[in-house]
Amino acid sequence: MASTRPDGRRPDELRPVRILTGVQKDPAGSVQIELGQTKVLCAASISDGVPGWMKGKGRGWLTAEYAMLPGAVPNRGARAPGGRGTEIQRLIGRALRAAVDLAALGERTLTLDCDVLQADAGTRVASITGGWLAARLAFDRLVHDHQLARTPLTRQLVAISCALVDGQAVLDPCYDEDHRAQVDANFVLDDQGRLVEVQATAEGQPFERAQLDAMLELAAQGARRLLEAQQAALAAVQPQK
Repeated sequence: MASTRPDGRRPDELRPVRILTGVQKDPAGSVQIELGQTKVLCAASISDGVPGWMKGKGRGWLTAEYAMLPGAVPNRGARAPGGRGTEIQRLIGRALRAAVDLAALGERTLTLDCDVLQADAGTRVASITGGWLAARLAFDRLVHDHQLARTPLTRQLVAISCALVDGQAVLDPCYDEDHRAQVDANFVLDDQGRLVEVQATAEGQPFERAQLDAMLELAAQGARRLLEAQQAALAAVQPQK
């Protein structure tokens, strides 16, 4: 089938993926991830101590903050995260905690800041994919500095969006597709192909199980490519001295 997507991609094709590491000096781990025109800066900072309700349990915590910078969208957006931003940052934290052994972290908190520099759909999945890598770099620093005996990470994690557009399941929709999709879906998967979270919403009429299956198959394909992109970014990191 000939592609009818706005940017000429096949239905199963990701937007160009670009990942830069070490983009900020002070956070323990920092990553800029780009999915096409979407650009997100992910910074992982580690501090001693945990929220009051966790004190004395010998476990760490991972939390996330998400914000879309005013210039990330046309006509300048507001700085306040709002309900959507709060929901997204909860998703990011929840997803990434599924990849961390909090007991191995000890009573420390990893705070992941995800700032959208430019939005063209897929900001939440880019935040999770880039956020995992920023957390990996932060934990590697703790191990390098002999503050931890091993990394608390238990699995590799990525997230990817799919959509149903004009009856066709497509991978990694851009904004033009996302805003007119009949179904919008987000999938968080690990490196074994297992699902961590699924979000799928009909924007009008209900959708069929077969259509969800088609999007899930596309998500699995896209996840494998994102996992490879994460590994390539890690391989390019300069050894710590």
